[in-house]
Amino acid sequence: MTAQSHATPARAARLTGLGSWLPPRQVDNSDLASRLDTTDEWIRTRIGIAGRHLADPAVATSDMAVEAALRAMKSAGVEHVDAVILATATPDHHVPGTAPLVAHRLGLRQVPAFDVGASCSGFVYATAVAAGLIHAGTAGTALVIGAEKMSAIIDPADRSTAPIFGDGAGAVVLTAGHADEPGALGPVAWGSDGEHADAIYIPGGGSRHPSPSTGDHRNRFVHMRGNEVLRHAVRRISYVAQQAAAAAGWQVQDVDRLIVHQANARISAAVATALGISPERVPSNIAHLGNTSAASIPLLLSHSAIDRELRASQRVLLASFGAGFTWAATTLVWPSGLQALT
Repeated sequence: MTAQSHATPARAARLTGLGSWLPPRQVDNSDLASRLDTTDEWIRTRIGIAGRHLADPAVATSDMAVEAALRAMKSAGVEHVDAVILATATPDHHVPGTAPLVAHRLGLRQVPAFDVGASCSGFVYATAVAAGLIHAGTAGTALVIGAEKMSAIIDPADRSTAPIFGDGAGAVVLTAGHADEPGALGPVAWGSDGEHADAIYIPGGGSRHPSPSTGDHRNRFVHMRGNEVLRHAVRRISYVAQQAAAAAGWQVQDVDRLIVHQANARISAAVATALGISPERVPSNIAHLGNTSAASIPLLLSHSAIDRELRASQRVLLASFGAGFTWAATTLVWPSGLQALT
């Protein structure tokens, strides 16, 4: 008789830690309405937001990232990781990257640390990079953080953007495991379309227009064509979610929880409808957090886990869309025993 051979499951990145942090200051719609010539009802109806957390002026993106990272590492029960990847559109400085500072403050000496800039898709992009490092054997553990101080790049007098965005940070620890284990990230589907790069952008401050301090001060803030973004977001998120589900061998209708970037409540609802996923399977926290860009998905994961929206053995699909345009999605089966810390 010939002994049967059993192939070793492929190496994969497995979710083992989850943490988040929000600035304590909460700003309700009523605080914005008078100076923006808008109303609480308009903001709730058009965007689905009732309030948001905003960081104090002295608080930087790195400060929030460190807080979320500490909680994720405690959740995972680790004191060291092999790599730190920070997804952010609001780094502390143009140079250097913010991730090395975060790693230093966490006591992670001489580990590779770098930023990923894919705006609201940044966290899923960063997990894809981390998963690739783990799959290749380059890293055994990785800390992936999404952190944003969106209030630093939003014009407080712009009624089209000021009500939308909030500040915060979320983080995960990924550990080497096998593809058939609960918590293992599935294949990533992603893409971009630079033809629409100016639909969400900051005109000044980069190499194209390097002196935002001169001329129109608004050039240092985000400019956005909301209707164009909404239209593309629904189509791109729906498409990439279907791609990721198919790559995992799932039917999208069998997804137990869709964790979609919290850009606008109408976008989330439209995506769920397009995918045939019932609203109760689409957790949301945009009403109280607003759009936190790259921090959106890890914050929603953390809050959904705490609220027991995420339970062991559920099929979970993560999907995002952001400036660039960029989009990305991946999957996992939710592991048992994972405790999110806030």
